[in-house]
Amino acid sequence: MIDEIGESDWLTPFRRWYDAAAAREELAEAMTVATVGRNGRPSLRAVLLRGLDERGFVFYTNLDSRKAGELAENPRAALCFHWKSLARQVRVEGGVERVADAEADAYFAGRARESQLGAWASDQSRPLPDRATLERRFAEAAARFSGYERVPRPPNWSGYRVVPERVEFWQELPHRLHDRLVFIRDGARWRRERLYP
Repeated sequence: MIDEIGESDWLTPFRRWYDAAAAREELAEAMTVATVGRNGRPSLRAVLLRGLDERGFVFYTNLDSRKAGELAENPRAALCFHWKSLARQVRVEGGVERVADAEADAYFAGRARESQLGAWASDQSRPLPDRATLERRFAEAAARFSGYERVPRPPNWSGYRVVPERVEFWQELPHRLHDRLVFIRDGARWRRERLYP
């Protein structure tokens, strides 16, 4: 129940809910990211949360992808975590910034080698003539880096941090009398509001 949230900022209760979800759900780190490009049309996709602290929520992607292009045009995003087993949801809205190169390098170095090679092989979101082309490019990347102890991070691959301005906690309750609590950034502080379901 949301009454357990007594903190004056969003991070501690989010971590508590996230840890509870991670104990019960296979992909608790999955979040839907919504972006809007210059054309005003929203698009969304599921990505994985790969970093979390008081600065915000981090995910990684190809910088030539559709979402990266939309973030270049409009550096704002919305996130949604939905944990069905807990009947809970967290929604986030805020500005977006690129992570530092050192942060992206550290994360990339910890990925499985096959995932690192896949980042080199894929022109994410671009038309692909056939599956064989992608598999050939993966084999070429594997050959190119076969003598390397570490696969370097591609120059067009990095991370984004969604810097929250609004974080809403939603708990399902009977009779659609759901519980909602939102944290809204107000300068350097956070204010809390309870919302009708």
